[in-house]
Amino acid sequence: MPTYDYECEDCGYKFEAFQKMSDPALTECPKCGKGVHKVLSAGIGISFKGSGFYVNDSGSSSPKSCDNCSKCS
Repeated sequence: MPTYDYECEDCGYKFEAFQKMSDPALTECPKCGKGVHKVLSAGIGISFKGSGFYVNDSGSSSPKSCDNCSKCS
C-alpha cells in the first residue's frame, strides 16, 4: 500500500498516510482539523547491501575465491 505525504495548510503539520491508490485523498488535518494537501515526493529507492545481493541484479560468471580454504584456492 502506498504512503502519501500530507501537509496542513493552516498549522503546517506534516504527516504520512498509508492508503490504497483508489482511496480518496485526505482533506482534514489530524491536529487542527483544517484543510490539507498532498505533498509530492520523489520517493526513496531500496538499496540491498551485503554478500547475498548483487549490485546490478546479475552475478558474475565465476565465483570469487575466499582465500580461507583449500576449496577456493
